[in-house]
Amino acid sequence: MADNKFGIYFNTSTGEILRINSPYWIPEVPEWLCLSDEVNITLTEARQIIESKNLFEDVGSIHWGTLPLT
Repeated sequence: MADNKFGIYFNTSTGEILRINSPYWIPEVPEWLCLSDEVNITLTEARQIIESKNLFEDVGSIHWGTLPLT
């Protein structure tokens, strides 16, 4: 992952994916796992990465999330 921490993050407990492309909120490890430092991957590509790494059982339920309002 790049030093700027921008990219696509996955929450392995909720099945939520976030696109981080600003320093407003950076997900914390271990709750969030960086899938890619490429911020423009699609949901399908993210699901393929998750499936190939066996990170989540029900890949079809993985969805885009929203940033917390903190």
